[in-house]
Amino acid sequence: MPLTAKDVDRFEAARPRLGAIAYRLLGSASEAEDAVQETFLRWQAADAERIEVPEAWLTKVLTNLCLNQLASARARRETYVGQWLPEPLLAGDPMLGPADTAEQRESVSYAVLTLMERLSPNERAVYVLREAFDYSHREIAGILGLTEAASQQLLHRARKHIADGRARAEIDEAAARRIAEEFLAAATSGRTEPLVRLLTADAVSVGDGGGKVPARARPFEGALAVAKFVRGLFKPAPAKRALVGGSPEVHITTANGGPAVVAVVDGRVVGVMCLEVTAGGIAAIRNQVNPDKLGRATEVWAAGDHGEPLFRAF
Repeated sequence: MPLTAKDVDRFEAARPRLGAIAYRLLGSASEAEDAVQETFLRWQAADAERIEVPEAWLTKVLTNLCLNQLASARARRETYVGQWLPEPLLAGDPMLGPADTAEQRESVSYAVLTLMERLSPNERAVYVLREAFDYSHREIAGILGLTEAASQQLLHRARKHIADGRARAEIDEAAARRIAEEFLAAATSGRTEPLVRLLTADAVSVGDGGGKVPARARPFEGALAVAKFVRGLFKPAPAKRALVGGSPEVHITTANGGPAVVAVVDGRVVGVMCLEVTAGGIAAIRNQVNPDKLGRATEVWAAGDHGEPLFRAF
């Protein structure tokens, strides 16, 4: 049965929420868009008049599509070149979804999206639906085909896995941005010591080039190793300019709710460096340079006014 205008409007009203759920489940904006589009096709093929609660139906279809996608994604990531990191979303991207509560903001943070890779697909789904979208365990059980008790147990396990990976307290946005500015100043000073002072002793730096852009296969670990890497990263070199197509303009912005350094060449985002800033210093640097994961960031960046860059790198 063809969709009516009302049916299409119902889906479009749900699209932002569906996209935000899918992004949290998959860690990829492009894969999330595909899942939402497939959900629309299922909606188009269904008898919408017989669906009592469209929102619940759409959420169930989308979530199960994402669970299937997660299973195949894990297999693909076993052969992924180098480290795999989520696709970053810049401030203003509607796929970031709700950010009214601490749980909602945390669920889309770059650190937690990375930690969620450790969860089973069902643990991830329960965590996202409960923490970020406030679904009841009864509703989640219906979506995933579980008992309420199983849903509660999965949430308990998911929270524990994520808490174990985030043992430090974060700081407020203004302080985080100030540390990000100090980080950039230290990174371009040509000296290692100022960077070491800004990092936690066990800081890590991870880069995702996806085999398209050079990135170290293993993380840098420890403040000194990370500081040396960052100092070298911002050191001018013709080869670096050739690699990205010019001298990048560098800005401080927000990605996934946290401070980030964005490098832009001729309006194209060529790198997003997400900083995990804690009360003890910068605990992690996650650098996304895979061009396949920066297309959406480029679109969002082009739609905003970001003022003058702090400096030009390389």
